[in-house]
Amino acid sequence: MRYNRNLVFIASCAGMLLFGIVFLSLGTVLTFVRQQYGLSELQAGSLTALLPFGILAGSIVFGPVVDRYGYKYVLIFSTFIIFLAFEGIAYAGSLLILQIAFLLIGFGGGIINGATNALVSDISSASKGANLSLLGVFYGIGAVGMPFLLGVLSNKFAYASIIAGIGIFVLLPFIFFFIVQFPVSKNKHGTSLKETGRLFSTVLLLLGFVLFFESAVEGIANNWATSFALSVVTPENSFALMALTLSNIALVISRLLLGILLVKVKPYRMLYFCWSCVLIGSLIMYFVHTVAGLYLGMALIGFGFGAGFPVILGYVGELNPGFTGTAFGVVITIALIGNTLINGLTGVVSQRFGVNYFPLVIVACVIAMMIIFAVVFQKMKLKIQAGKEIKEALT
Repeated sequence: MRYNRNLVFIASCAGMLLFGIVFLSLGTVLTFVRQQYGLSELQAGSLTALLPFGILAGSIVFGPVVDRYGYKYVLIFSTFIIFLAFEGIAYAGSLLILQIAFLLIGFGGGIINGATNALVSDISSASKGANLSLLGVFYGIGAVGMPFLLGVLSNKFAYASIIAGIGIFVLLPFIFFFIVQFPVSKNKHGTSLKETGRLFSTVLLLLGFVLFFESAVEGIANNWATSFALSVVTPENSFALMALTLSNIALVISRLLLGILLVKVKPYRMLYFCWSCVLIGSLIMYFVHTVAGLYLGMALIGFGFGAGFPVILGYVGELNPGFTGTAFGVVITIALIGNTLINGLTGVVSQRFGVNYFPLVIVACVIAMMIIFAVVFQKMKLKIQAGKEIKEALT
């Protein structure tokens, strides 16, 4: 059955908007949850662990499922459990329900993030990176919109009502997913172990390790920038929050521009350009301890984050057209592991040497990405010879 590409892309953007809301949900609602339910530090800590665990679990399982059964009901299922999770957070009667809700919201978010990226890759015969960049804009809107919405509405409504209302909003894409016709499954009869094993090629794993460090730097920039600003630059919390806001706005602008530029400019060139922006921004933050330096550094870092995921996922989609979901699941899982491990390493560095060294962790990660990508790009060039259809995207 035929599908409307534009409607499918809109559905994907709606799903990515939800993931942006989900990914920022922990930080924005945790204060409310602790106050509303009188949670201890240990109990609140259990929630901070369950959300990323849920995202990781969702990222692992979505790939084989969408390759076998298609996207429609996977997106419907993940959206519905996100709705249930928000309602659970709003009206939980016990810590157990809260823990289940945070696990579910992470699990649904992990599924919807991977599935929407794989879906856009599948419906994009050309310029996968450009379309994935435009998709990423909606993650930024969701990520910025969630705290903004809570800040604006919290003066008029109770937090529980706002969170429950966001849950009701989730039902809009849920209904839309029912209406839209999606691409059919590519592997209705399943995949043999031999075919699955071939997916775990050196090229795919190396691309996964590029995202290992990309996800890490994006994570530590969001998680440690506030501590860095308050300890090294200024004790005023408002300046730190403004720096984070500038970074997120720069990311959205970057993704919008890349949605246009990646149609004309080779993806690997934009990738190196954006990584250079992250390097420069990190070095500015390390050497220039002023508010202006903080703002400029974080803006450059946010702008530089624009290319990483869209370009690398575009390559993954080009190289694995028959198993897009599974291949995306592999690299996204590696990326999430990198986010967790490097965040922990940054904590160790900050404790032993001081948080002022946090920008140098970003520098080290970017250099690692550049080296790994240089190696994998040479391997991809060799692989091009076996498939003319991907030659234009990689050379």
